[in-house]
Amino acid sequence: MSTRILIVDDEEIVVRSCRRILDDSDYVVESVQDGWEALRKVDETEYDIIVLDIMMPKIDGLEVLQHVKERYPDVDVIMMTGLSQIQTAVKAMKLGAFDYLSKPFDPDELKHVVERAIERRRLLQENRNLKSEVSSKYRFENIIGSSPAMQAVYALIAKCAPTNSTVLITGESGTGKEMIARAIHYNSLRKDQPFVTVDCNTLGETLLESELFGHVKGAFTGAVANKRGMFEVANNGTLFLDEFGNIPLATQAKLLRVIQEREFRAVGSTTVQKTNVRLLAATNKDLKALVAQGAFREDLFYRINVFPIRSPALRERRDDIPALVFHFLKMFSTELEKPVPEVSEGAMSLLVNHAWPGNVRELENTIHRAVILASDNVIRQAHLSNIVDNAPRQDLEVPRTSEDLKRVKKIAREKSVEEIEKLFIQETLKRNASNVTRSAEETGMQRANFQALMKKYNIRVRDTDYDPGDSGSG
Repeated sequence: MSTRILIVDDEEIVVRSCRRILDDSDYVVESVQDGWEALRKVDETEYDIIVLDIMMPKIDGLEVLQHVKERYPDVDVIMMTGLSQIQTAVKAMKLGAFDYLSKPFDPDELKHVVERAIERRRLLQENRNLKSEVSSKYRFENIIGSSPAMQAVYALIAKCAPTNSTVLITGESGTGKEMIARAIHYNSLRKDQPFVTVDCNTLGETLLESELFGHVKGAFTGAVANKRGMFEVANNGTLFLDEFGNIPLATQAKLLRVIQEREFRAVGSTTVQKTNVRLLAATNKDLKALVAQGAFREDLFYRINVFPIRSPALRERRDDIPALVFHFLKMFSTELEKPVPEVSEGAMSLLVNHAWPGNVRELENTIHRAVILASDNVIRQAHLSNIVDNAPRQDLEVPRTSEDLKRVKKIAREKSVEEIEKLFIQETLKRNASNVTRSAEETGMQRANFQALMKKYNIRVRDTDYDPGDSGSG
């Protein structure tokens, strides 16, 4: 879409000159010689850039600029001024003008400042699009799962997101605690401010304090320059402390002060800095148990546990597994440039009933591997050997309710049938030297049905289309 530019100057020779310079480019250029007429045009037409003279009769350029920026703040205004009006041009910049040109100016000067304004607009739009994309991605209603356990999580996110309350997110590794934290941030009033993550598990005490609070040059060995901490970087936004239960006791004391006083000092500095961050924390540990053991400060626990949210384990929300499977299938099929595969009943049954000690993260990796392995556009049990091989002999959980018992019995029956079917095909082919026609005849099955079972269990022979003595009618 072409850039639309309006030239505003009461001198016809200036207007003609600007139009001649800009008409050579791929711009839509219009012009007026009166400030009031310019404001009328701006109300009627959507312009990207206005090139505006400061000194005009009836209404001067500064008044026009103020009206434009009040009504249409995204329009870039380039002021034109005489050499004696530089102070006025500076005032125009303070009122929101993009830049100014001193008359007389070279054609290249005008082209250059217009090109800079266009590039700035492009970058701003890209930034808006990126923020919109990120915000949309982390809207809590876009998190996969409609089970009662996840509905409860969504309700809690909706309650706490618009507030500035500190949130503690608990749950096993791989359950999506960071996804919940991002959903809280991108549904909050701070969504246009930074979301900063610190992994408290990967850094020693000194480096963690440096990461959180920053440090000054020479504060410790290796501190060769000043460094901003994440409390400063995340100011006015959200700071997410992952693996919160692993913070050393000495750092916990300093963190408690930041939460209470909203101020901190960089490592090695005597200067106090203020901070305005919303704090979100996540842990897979039992903080109450750590408090009882003396490994975690009780006062910090109560400070951080203002609004607790528990992220459920995948085995607690098995109804969500099919939706998660298809989500990851689409994602990895796009990434690997493969058609989205189907999932056999046996494979889906295995996925739904696996214990998933690694939760959603383990499921994601399993589907990634299966999409790579699938060659006939169907995910089968054979493609899930990583979870089959690692499963205990009793691969079904012990039922706890009558409903669980019914479900587990159904799965056991289906699994037994599949195992028998697979052995049936394999042994029949073995007895008949992999001759499909003779194998089908021996079993009394139609060849097409026999081949369908072969395909179901990914059983192949060297040549299923030619069998010695086959008449070709099958």
